[in-house]
Amino acid sequence: MARQPRGDMWAAVLAHRPVEVRDSVRDRFVANGVTAGQVGAVLADAGDTLCAAATGADEGWADYFGGAVAVALLAAEVSALVAHLNSRASAVRARAVRELLDEYSAVSVAAHLGVARQKVYDIGRGQQDLDTFIDEVPWSNHDH
Repeated sequence: MARQPRGDMWAAVLAHRPVEVRDSVRDRFVANGVTAGQVGAVLADAGDTLCAAATGADEGWADYFGGAVAVALLAAEVSALVAHLNSRASAVRARAVRELLDEYSAVSVAAHLGVARQKVYDIGRGQQDLDTFIDEVPWSNHDH
């Protein structure tokens, strides 16, 4: 089995980050002894293991992850991924609403979505390019 070059592994686990900040995020992890594999594992379970450890009774719970700084960085990365996914979902919803508005009135769309008519216009104004988002979440089971 061929090993992935170090940079590729980091690029994969930080794919949800804008390109211009990936190096600084990676460098912060590396400086604190956190590997790309650790980041990938935490993102793959959406922080479940971090949360379970933090809510457990073990006083040394953070040691498993490399200490409190490592945990704080890992938790922040889960947050960054979730924010990215939220933005992606908003962009998809905006595109769908724009297409709905091509065929239906804002009042009709609002009634179907359970929002106010003005909110339909607000949603439809979102113009983020869907190509800027990751294609799949880290925990996806899709084989390509």
